[in-house]
Formats: sequence, structure tokens, C-alpha cells
Amino acid sequence: MKVGIAGAGFMGSTHAAAWKDTAAQIVGFVADPPHEANNIAAQYGAKVFNDYASMLAEVDIVDICTPTFLHCDMVLQAAAAGKHIICEKPLALSIEEGQKMISACKKAGVQLHVAQVVRFFPEYALAKQTVASGEIGAVGVVRLSRGSFRPKKPNGNWFLDESKSGGIMMDLMVHDFDYARWISGDVESVFARKITRNFPDSPVDYATAILKHRSGAISHVAGAWAYPPPTFRTAIEISGDGGMIEFDSDTTAPIRNLIQKPGSSSPDVGLPSSPVSESPYTTEIKEFYAAITENKAVRVVPLDGLAAVQIALAAIESVKSGKAVQLTSLVEA
Repeated sequence: MKVGIAGAGFMGSTHAAAWKDTAAQIVGFVADPPHEANNIAAQYGAKVFNDYASMLAEVDIVDICTPTFLHCDMVLQAAAAGKHIICEKPLALSIEEGQKMISACKKAGVQLHVAQVVRFFPEYALAKQTVASGEIGAVGVVRLSRGSFRPKKPNGNWFLDESKSGGIMMDLMVHDFDYARWISGDVESVFARKITRNFPDSPVDYATAILKHRSGAISHVAGAWAYPPPTFRTAIEISGDGGMIEFDSDTTAPIRNLIQKPGSSSPDVGLPSSPVSESPYTTEIKEFYAAITENKAVRVVPLDGLAAVQIALAAIESVKSGKAVQLTSLVEA
């Protein structure tokens, strides 16, 4: 199948590398302005399209790696053209936009895949597998953190405009909102706080959110755009009534299980070998491609992407109101 990639920045380049490990053909790229795609197109022997509509006419699948505020219109155009779609996270900037995107794809009979890539990171996938096996019992508390430097773009930093990016909670923490829901189920309420310091050279953001799940579990999610480049750190702690899972990107062990076995006075500490085998972006694209070409199941569906947006929006609202925000059940429309 023929693939066209919208966006020639970091994510466009990352997805392009992943597509090379599938049987798909990268036909071309589109960027604004078009010349920004010249180098990556030459790298993959592909063409540079002058506009998005021209690319849609020549592909079977479109991979949208553009700024968040462009996602909705681009997905709607692709669906109208009958193309399957991979869309970078977050799916949209509002629930209404997300519902419109999902509905359009359903009506057009095309697949929509939301690139919530954390589900594909080996440590996170292994932790989910461990929880699903019942090895640590019923989950009570989940702690997730993600910290990096504030993203910068050479031609205007759209991340700084929260009307375009949604800010730290929508752009960065949406990864962990999605993962918390994957582990503990639908979220009932969100309470959040955020601090921004506008330093002259680089403003910093720190935010934290408490999610109450309908299962009774509680998730603590922290995010930071506050570190000097190229620092990037993540951590997981999942506590159940039968044990605990820990992961910290600053340590060498990929994941640690602390499981209390019946009749034992000390925990059984398991240190499995590193589960890393390929880029999680490659794993993600392969899974999406198999869904499109072979109708295979995927670990993230459009409603998951929409639910992550809903949680992020609730966190943003909570910061503004100073109160917990109750979530309603989602309807795809």
C-alpha cells in the first residue's frame, strides 16, 4: 500500500523510519512550506507534494504528523477521500472535534488509528501485561511521571500557544492519561494543578493531576517541561494488593516486580531481561499496518484517543476552576 506523510519534522521523520520496516511504500511528504520536506523526501526516494489534497490523491494511507490544531481538518479531508489514517496524539483539541473525526471515518469506511505510542514502549507494555495477568492483584494506586525540556520549533513555537497545542496537559501528559486509563479503566473525576514560570530564555511548566477511576483505583500523573535539553525522564509505579511494579528511566533495570508471595516474609524481586527489541514507533506502525491490511486487532482504538483528550481537558478545566471535574461517559457519535 502507498503511504503519504503529512509533516516533515521530528514525528514525520520518526514515522517514516518506522514505515520502512513494513511492506508499504512511502510515496511522499507534504509540509508547510513544501520545501521543508525536501531533505526527508530525498532520503526515502519520495516526492514532495505542494499541498495535502495532491498527496491524498496518490496514497492509500495518510500518516498525520502535523501540529495538533491541524488534526481535525486533515482527518476529515482524508476520510472524505477514502483514505486510512494514522493520526499523531493527541487526537484533537476538543471532544466535539474528536467525535466528528471518528464519525467521519466510520461513515467513510476507513480506519483511524491514534498514535498513543506509550502503549507500545516495551516497559509500559510489559507492566500492562503483568497487571493483566493478575500477578500483582487488584490495582489500587498508579503513579506516572514524564519530564523533559519544553519543545521548540525553528519557525515559531506553536507549543507556546495553548489554543494550538493544549499545553503541557494535552501535549505531554496525554501519554500518561491514556496509560493510566489502560491500566485502571475509565476515569470518574480529575483534580489538577499547574505552575508556569516565564523565565526570559525558556518558560517552564509543571503540572500534576489525580485521576479517580471508576474501578476505585487512583492515578497520580505528573508532567514537566522544566529540564535542560536533552533531558527526558519517565517513571511508573503500579501498586496492587499483591505486589508492585516499578520502572524508572534513570535506572538500568527496565522493570522491577515486587511481588509478595503467600507464606513468604519477603517480596520476590524479579528483574527480567530488557524487553527492548525495536523502536516502539516501529512496533506501533507495524500494528496499525497489520490492522489495515489484515484486519488484525490493535491495542489502541479511536475511543481510547478520545478518552485521553477528555481526561486532558478535564485536567485543564480543573486547573482553571480549582475544583475536581467529573467526567461523563463518552459517545463516539
